[in-house]
Amino acid sequence: MPFFTDQMNRTIDIPEKPQRIISLVPSKTELLVDLGLEDRLVGLTKFCVNPKGLKKQKTIIGGTKNFHFDKIAALQPDLIIGNKEENYQEGIALLEKKYPVWMSDIYTLEDAFEMIKGIGAITGTAAQAERLIHEINQDMAFLSQGARGTAVYLIWKDPMMAVGPQTFIHDMLGRAGFINLVQEPRYPELSMEDLKNLSPDFLLLSSEPFPFKQKHIDEFAAQLPQTHTQLVDGELFSWYGSRLRYFREYVEGLN
Repeated sequence: MPFFTDQMNRTIDIPEKPQRIISLVPSKTELLVDLGLEDRLVGLTKFCVNPKGLKKQKTIIGGTKNFHFDKIAALQPDLIIGNKEENYQEGIALLEKKYPVWMSDIYTLEDAFEMIKGIGAITGTAAQAERLIHEINQDMAFLSQGARGTAVYLIWKDPMMAVGPQTFIHDMLGRAGFINLVQEPRYPELSMEDLKNLSPDFLLLSSEPFPFKQKHIDEFAAQLPQTHTQLVDGELFSWYGSRLRYFREYVEGLN
């Protein structure tokens, strides 16, 4: 059987065409379906909401950070696909003792393309993967490069957590024309005083993982009257699979 190297530089012995795949990441579940692998996808997480209705047809193996190992064992997977950031290290360590586990580690659009190409190679869908990458690349090339202004992107309310460098969202913010004012890496906590001092042109409230609503827009707008506060689709900024095909159209429709 061939060996593959994942994005954590782990070498995994994987069957040439895995027939029983478990996805531990929502964006990868959607990607697998779009690569034509729905019939080979046997398990997914409770957060794998796209494509709609898929969860009713497949076995739910828990959450991204809480696996049901008995359900996974019953599925007898020959490939499990996870992500360093979205899954928990202890769970992955237990799974990789029994199954081939291919992990992604994604900070940029280029990393996402490498992941798509890697999954295509493992599953025998390399041609579909290349077409998808080409489609996304074409869209990104036509995305307006003009700067929209400075921004802070929030992913959580209490405590208030923002997106900083060394994240995929940071990379996508730049591609959308936003200048991220948060300089601390990863997902630093901010206070309202911090936000006021940063004084961004835009405050972007993500739809996930925290479900920001209109009431939160009103709360922040009262504190930051000079800032344009708006909800944004978290899936479009953070899902690094086939959903990237819709990024350009979404960004161009933002106010």
